[in-house]
Amino acid sequence: MTTPRIVFLDVDGTLIDHSQRLAPSVTEAVRGARAAGHLMYLCTGRSRQEIPRTVTDIGFDGVISAGGGFTEIGDDLFAAHTMPADDLRTLVGFLEAEDVEYNLQAYDEVYPSRNLFERVRPLFEHDALRAQDAAASADMKRIEQRMAYRGPAPAEGIAKATFFGTDQSTFARVRDHLGNAFHVITGTIPWLGEAGGEVSLHGVNKGAAIAELVAHLGMTLDAAIGIGDSYNDLEMLQVCGVGIAMGNADDTVKSYADEVTTDVLADGVWTAFRTHGLI
Repeated sequence: MTTPRIVFLDVDGTLIDHSQRLAPSVTEAVRGARAAGHLMYLCTGRSRQEIPRTVTDIGFDGVISAGGGFTEIGDDLFAAHTMPADDLRTLVGFLEAEDVEYNLQAYDEVYPSRNLFERVRPLFEHDALRAQDAAASADMKRIEQRMAYRGPAPAEGIAKATFFGTDQSTFARVRDHLGNAFHVITGTIPWLGEAGGEVSLHGVNKGAAIAELVAHLGMTLDAAIGIGDSYNDLEMLQVCGVGIAMGNADDTVKSYADEVTTDVLADGVWTAFRTHGLI
């Protein structure tokens, strides 16, 4: 019998493209691998509530969300790594002083800054980014609705912030000011470039969450496969026994991987599963 593997799958750029379209072969690949006895976990920078239904409806054994902030096994929250109130105040205070809009990610909710929707409106108005199929369009609309301001965030329970600036110097300014206290990365929102990025506590990332989960499950990291395409996937690609970059990843991300599969809409996940005998 094949030794069970545990697979960690990024969402954006891996299971769906950046117009929310699900790669047609993903459902077959994930369900087939689970039927064969392998564990399938989502591993995303999104909050739990931001994951598209087209993805969650496939069926998974658990979810790592908010870039490693929260880990679920089945329907149970296993681990939460959130910011102390003082750190959160420091983060929000700096972003607001610098006119950088943001979205704070808690386990079961997101908290957009007051003017975030106006700043990201071009994403939803740009015809080239509008999905063509009904399911993807509905998911895009839900994202749009979640970026509307609904009041201040709580002082506790926030694991990560995604930030949105107005020019390509934004990432450098956030990194240079907050980098000693926080882990700051860019390249996770393609249309923003270095005008945006993510902020979490040092040590909170997908790789750390994977190591914590795998140990709890009594498995080894050698049995883990990680598949992703972005800068918040780097620790995942390094910690897993096999790290696989999508064909649509940039060269830096690919350099962290053990191998490269095909693009997101060219059966990249399905191809990787076949290569490793999961299906």
